[in-house]
Amino acid sequence: MVAVALALCAVPALAERLRIATWHAPLSRDGPGVLIRDIQRGKADAAIRQIAELRADILLLTSIDFDLDLFALTALRDAVAESGWRYDHLFALPPNTGVPTGLDLDRNGRFGEGRDAQGFGRFQGQAGMALLSRHPIATADVRDLSGLLWRDVPGSRMPMDYFGPEAQDILRLSHSGHWIVPVTVNDDTLTLLAFAAGPPVFDGPEDRNGLRNADEIALWQHVLDGAVGTAPRPPFTIIGNANLDPFDGDGRREVIATLLADPRLQDPAPEGPGGLAAANPEHRGPPARDNADFRDPVPGNLRTSYVLPSADLRVTGSGVAWPEDAPPSERSRHFPVWVDIEW
Repeated sequence: MVAVALALCAVPALAERLRIATWHAPLSRDGPGVLIRDIQRGKADAAIRQIAELRADILLLTSIDFDLDLFALTALRDAVAESGWRYDHLFALPPNTGVPTGLDLDRNGRFGEGRDAQGFGRFQGQAGMALLSRHPIATADVRDLSGLLWRDVPGSRMPMDYFGPEAQDILRLSHSGHWIVPVTVNDDTLTLLAFAAGPPVFDGPEDRNGLRNADEIALWQHVLDGAVGTAPRPPFTIIGNANLDPFDGDGRREVIATLLADPRLQDPAPEGPGGLAAANPEHRGPPARDNADFRDPVPGNLRTSYVLPSADLRVTGSGVAWPEDAPPSERSRHFPVWVDIEW
């Protein structure tokens, strides 16, 4: 019996599939409190079903309205549970979207508009970020980089000739947020580097939004270099909406291309049938990797959301949840991206 017991103890534990996903979801509304009302009235049921069907163990939503008590996020979690998939752990921080600066940042002669906020927003908390997890989130150990001033980023591209000293003193880098979030998975830790960058458009010849988007993406390499606090130890995953495609569309595409080529990361290059079916012939990038369905022909479909595990992790699958035959009423402009890793 002793020999049998010893032999059984020597058998290694079976590996577990861990699905990590992100979605720039249609969960933002035009006013505070509207999202929770819509969830309660069934007006977010399509998104709720899609989240349940995704069956992600860790899900970052990058376009969901924030409220201080997480009422909307809790209501969403409960509705997803009723559809068959349960998240026991929720996390969100106030985003920069809608936070007033008191300045006329877009120089149109009017103050207090959405484009004058730290990140575009008609109200504080519009289109923020939220994390839903089936594994515990080490909230006490979260590092929030969302308050980092743009001018203070290593190698900042901030156009100082456009933003005067008053703006330089208060304007943050993050359009929505940059979080470093430890998640406990089977007594080990996976660190998420979560973000939602602003679009690199809607500006002028100064390219303030394009430059900011580039620095929002490049920040993660500074973090991995240890130039912004202590570098996270592997395993980690960069996750969220970069709002930038390495091949097509506006913006400084070389910045996301550089991140994808970083040897500390791996790009599983998730693909889906919808992007392939709706390909833009004039685009250079692989259409199956697109996860955003923008107006044709310009800018057309783009790859904007990413899940980039650290190089030490073993990827076993990936995809874009963009079905080829999705009914128009079920379709969002953006589609979930998922990556399975062996844990």
